Amino acid sequence: MHGVEAWLGTIPPIAVYLLLLAVIGIESMGIPLPGEVALVSASLLAATGAVSPWGVGIAAAAGAIIGDSIGYWIGRRGGQAVFDRLGLRFPKHLGPEKVDRARRTFHRHGVWAVFFGRFVALLRILAGPIAGSLRMPYWKFLLANAGGGVFWAGGTTAVIYFLGRAAERWLKDFSWALLGVVVLGGVVTALVVRHRARSIAATEPDHEPAEPLAPARRD
Repeated sequence: MHGVEAWLGTIPPIAVYLLLLAVIGIESMGIPLPGEVALVSASLLAATGAVSPWGVGIAAAAGAIIGDSIGYWIGRRGGQAVFDRLGLRFPKHLGPEKVDRARRTFHRHGVWAVFFGRFVALLRILAGPIAGSLRMPYWKFLLANAGGGVFWAGGTTAVIYFLGRAAERWLKDFSWALLGVVVLGGVVTALVVRHRARSIAATEPDHEPAEPLAPARRD
């Protein structure tokens, strides 16, 4: 076993799974974190044999489903106040214009915004809270959330894993080169995701009036 592969093999797989679940779960609650970059990195790590691709896919899907569900109930209970606080805390990522754009997407596409939103950075963060604040029936949200989460996590893991295995066969005599591919792949993926999210968000017209979110629920 090459030196880099031996070093990667010292990382406990359970630590990778738990960290991946936590990053994706927290991102799905409405906190900007690099969930997709974490998934790609873990998938590439699986390609080296350090962790199981099944473990990566399951951890990512679980984080997405659980985090989105928690975000849903936060948005349903907190209403507009949740987005006001998020906008103050993360003005660059979750400012009022970003929230309005995400909300218009939900009004236009409904439950499909939850399913396909898993592939768009802005909606991946806000899908749960916005769906809850708009009082989307939870069973509809859960079906779209689970379907999108499994499709996103499983599909991304499988594609990156098999690409990584193919690259490893070509680079088996250059372990540091393999590590460079892992790092470069994560950086390139982050740039592609950012560009894709901006392109999709740009299709939503900015002049449409935004419907108000539900106020905070008082029990």
